[in-house]
Formats: sequence, C-alpha cells, structure tokens
Amino acid sequence: MTPILWAAGGTGFTFLMTTLGASVVFFFRREVNQSVQRVFLGFAAGVMIAASVWSLLIPAIEEAEAKGGIGWIPAAGGFLLGVLFLIVLDTCLPHLHPDMSSPGLNKAEGISSSWKRTTLLVMAVTLHNIPEGMAVGLAFALAAQHGGDPALYTSAMALAIGIGIQNFPEGAAISLPLRQEGLSARKAFIKGSLSGIVEPVFGILTVMAAGGIAPLMPWLLSFAAGAMMYVVVEELIPEAHLGEHSNIGTLGVMTGFLIMMILDVSLG
Repeated sequence: MTPILWAAGGTGFTFLMTTLGASVVFFFRREVNQSVQRVFLGFAAGVMIAASVWSLLIPAIEEAEAKGGIGWIPAAGGFLLGVLFLIVLDTCLPHLHPDMSSPGLNKAEGISSSWKRTTLLVMAVTLHNIPEGMAVGLAFALAAQHGGDPALYTSAMALAIGIGIQNFPEGAAISLPLRQEGLSARKAFIKGSLSGIVEPVFGILTVMAAGGIAPLMPWLLSFAAGAMMYVVVEELIPEAHLGEHSNIGTLGVMTGFLIMMILDVSLG
C-alpha cells in the first residue's frame, strides 16, 4: 500500500494545484492576458520536457541496464508506444484546440460529437493530464520497487512538485475561458478543477499495475515520457507561440525546463 499512498499524495498535490488555479475565476472575470497565457503554456512545456528526460527516460535507461539489458531499446520502444497512445486518444476523443490559421479561434478535433464547447475545452486539458498522472505514479512505483530508496522517492516528489507548479496556471487557463463561454463562476471552477482529476486516477492505477509487471518498468517509464512529449509538441509549444512576440512563449519553455531540471537534480 505504501507506493499507492505516495502516488495518491503526489497526484493529489498536482490535482490540488489545478483546483487552486481554477479558483482564480472567483477573482477575475476576464481571460488571462494572451502574453501571460503564452508564458504559462511555455512554462508547462518546459517542465514536461525536463520531467520526460530526467525523471522518466534516464531512469528507464538505467533500470534496463541494471537488469542486464540494452538501455535504449525499452527507452525508444516505450517512448514510441506512448506517442501512439496519445495519437489514438487525440484522434478519438472530441476536444478543442486553437486554430493555427486564425489565432484566437478554436477548432474541434477528434470524433464528431454534439458536446458543448465548454465540454470540448475541458477535454483538451484532460487529455494531457493523463500522462502527467501516469508519470508521477510510475516515479513512486519505481522507488517502491527499489526497496523504498529515499533518493528515488525524493526524485518522485520533485516530479510531483514540478508538475503541480505548472498545473496552477493551467487550472486558471481552463476556468477563465469557461467563464467567458457563459458558465457561472462556480460551474467554471468545478469543471476547471475536475479537468485534473484524471491525474490521481491514472497515477494510482499505474502504481497498481506496475507492481505486477516490474520487469516492464523501463518500458512504462519511457511510455509516460513519450505521451508527455507528444502533448508538448502537439499542443503546448504551438499554443505558446500563437500571435506576435513568440519569444515570450520560448522564454516560458526555457524557464520551466530550468526549474524542473534543478528540482530533479537537486532533490533526486
């Protein structure tokens, strides 16, 4: 039960940060300034890139080599499977993304549905919260499989902290547009908060599954990395560079990467 409790605590923290971010809707009626929005999106991308490398891919390679295998095989194979998994979700689940040809507008993706725009907006955020929850859960599962190694637990906590930090502006970025779509502040807050509930759900489920398939841990770690990187390249970085002054989004990416790298290296 220990790794499950740790994963529940870690992903519970990331969910709490999404909820706190969503609560901003009670204090502001307008959407976040576009420049600030690009910084937030870039920051989230930087955090996820660094987390994919330091917290997932490198441990996957080290774990495979420690078992006497070739490190890059599960790292590359799991990475590709994670990308394919997100492509399937992105193709099947209805959601909204900004229209690159007309910045400021949104276009529906996935299977055609009669869902409301507010539901589609929430689905877009929910999609990329899934690999975040898996990543945190796997980090704690890896620590448990190494006899509760304090260094690995600390590294997992660093990952949860980094993802939690970027979840705060993410919560605001979903609840404020929902308010603009005509929802009450309370409903916008609830939907913005619930967009992050998949993190503890997938985090705990991943730990429960990992306990029975320990030999596949390198594949699972790199799978989460591939899924996160797909979100970064498909959604976060393009959205961070919409409109003029794209260097603002770029600086956000660099800042997020540096903070997550420092957290992982110093704590892990």
